[in-house]
Amino acid sequence: MPSDSCEVLYRLYEVILERKRTMPEGSYTAKLFAKGKPYIAQKVGEEAVETTVAYLAETKERVISESADLIYHWLVMLADSGITLDDVMEELRRRMK
Repeated sequence: MPSDSCEVLYRLYEVILERKRTMPEGSYTAKLFAKGKPYIAQKVGEEAVETTVAYLAETKERVISESADLIYHWLVMLADSGITLDDVMEELRRRMK
């Protein structure tokens, strides 16, 4: 696994947390937080479906693009829920035992 893969996730998560704290005008992330939990959940669901459709019927590039969208919206959901990436990683470690 490339060493910077997790770093990218953690850095993106930090940017998302900063957007949540500052709610800058014009920020898509701030817009998601402003619209609230149901909207964020809807976006995660939409991106999951789009990723699945891409996997089943589209190109590798589309799967990569939709997966990035899904991960981004998933991180927004975690941030809005007060869940950290470390919380999720710890659960994954627990499941590997």
